[in-house]
Amino acid sequence: SAMIQIYTGKGKGKTTAGLGLAIRAFGQNMKVALVYFDKGGQDYGERSVLTKLAIPFFVTGLNRRNEDGTFRFTITDEDRAEAKRGLNLVYDLFHQDYDLIILDEINSTVALDMLNETEVCAMMQAKPANLELVMTGRNVPASMLELADLVTEMTPIKHYFNKGVPARRGIEF
Repeated sequence: SAMIQIYTGKGKGKTTAGLGLAIRAFGQNMKVALVYFDKGGQDYGERSVLTKLAIPFFVTGLNRRNEDGTFRFTITDEDRAEAKRGLNLVYDLFHQDYDLIILDEINSTVALDMLNETEVCAMMQAKPANLELVMTGRNVPASMLELADLVTEMTPIKHYFNKGVPARRGIEF
């Protein structure tokens, strides 16, 4: 039976774990899709590979990474509208016989109050029985952890970001 998996925590590797699972499932001829939450912008390296493999992905959210590598932390109504569009997309995909859907950064999208926790819990409960659902991002509300079958927390032991190293092309995006 298909499960709900959550990758969370302050450490690096949440999205990467989801992508790794997407590739593994695709290699077993499973039907896979990804929905990106809060990841507008086109410079994420994995997307060109997903395109080459013809793995469908859907990008929602504005680009919150500025030209100089800094990040916009404020949340606007437009951010919320994009998140809601993402959630609606998930429901659309539920009716298309996918084996695996990765919801990248959906957890943080709830934590940042772009999506309503209750609505996301309702989506988790509406998941088709034969669909494996993976949700990534930090600061997951307890109600969502409760509904998951697997929760892995990435714990940073050491990170070069703390030494002022900016996000690197091909490694962080």
